[in-house]
Amino acid sequence: MQPSSDDAFRRIARISSHLRPPASQMEEASLLRRANCRSKGGAHGFKVAILGAAGGIGQPLAMLMKMNPLVSVLHLYDVVNSPGVTADISHMNTGAVIRGFLGQSQLENALTGIDLVIIPAGVPRKPGMTRDDLFNINAGIVKTLCEGVSKFCPMAIVNLISNPVNSTVPIAAEVFKKAGTYNPKRLLGVTTLDVVRANTFVAEVLGVDPRDVNVPVIGGHAGITILPLLSQVNPSYSFTQEEISYLTDRIQNGGTEVVEAKAGAGSATLSMAYAAAKFADACLRGLRGDANILECSFVACQVTELPFFASKVRLGRSGVEEVLPLGPLNEFERAGLEKAKKELAISIQKGVSFINK
Repeated sequence: MQPSSDDAFRRIARISSHLRPPASQMEEASLLRRANCRSKGGAHGFKVAILGAAGGIGQPLAMLMKMNPLVSVLHLYDVVNSPGVTADISHMNTGAVIRGFLGQSQLENALTGIDLVIIPAGVPRKPGMTRDDLFNINAGIVKTLCEGVSKFCPMAIVNLISNPVNSTVPIAAEVFKKAGTYNPKRLLGVTTLDVVRANTFVAEVLGVDPRDVNVPVIGGHAGITILPLLSQVNPSYSFTQEEISYLTDRIQNGGTEVVEAKAGAGSATLSMAYAAAKFADACLRGLRGDANILECSFVACQVTELPFFASKVRLGRSGVEEVLPLGPLNEFERAGLEKAKKELAISIQKGVSFINK
């Protein structure tokens, strides 16, 4: 039996509602039930929201997450331009159903029922700016978005990208504490780009494929707080002191290298989107129940006297299932650790004070 024209119109309307739901419909909670957020043929997997999806990181990240077979529903939220990004990415013939949300009034609908929230929202660095220069703007953005998460999807895992991560993760933690929804296992600062850079730069020195290299990077996500553990590189290799100094400096200043190369046109957006998608995929595989998912992340932990620290973590169904010890450090790394901790303590307190002032 051929479908009637009425059936065809209903199908078209249903598809259109995924791309840009009318404001009147967005108010109706009934539309947010899981069954209504999937179209026929949609992938079986997890619901993911990207907050800041129209930005320099958000757009390529949205494309990469649309390609991820573990994503069944992808919500793209921003305060500007999200309908256009949503329409563009919706044309990709992958399984994930995509929906766009625009502005603060649609934040609830963007977050309801979400399993993983990725937050790249905020302004990028420009030449001469440090990550701390971004603090006053991005801190307020992170606070608002995390208040939304605490209300509308308090059980979601949160991947926080917005800089300065050393301060925004403590901000998010304080917001969740005040709301009574804080779960340290589900709040993860994304430092994967430091690992990606470390693997790439070390591979260049060794003359090998970077996909075969794994360098743990601990500490934080800014300048001297980024501490690559070259003594623990896999496969094992003994670097000269000159190589250690060169690699450590380049890994710590990789972001500045990109900012300066773009000469005012932006910061590390493409490599950050790649790293964020890689980390999000690890979180989703953990949620699925895959074993032995190890990544580095800036999390609440007790590997040092600081309340937050980037360390190797084991991911699972509950988020962070285990924070691994730092392992043996050489003299150079121990000295770097002390410098990193001093800087980190200031950044962490800055985030806490922003919420509790």
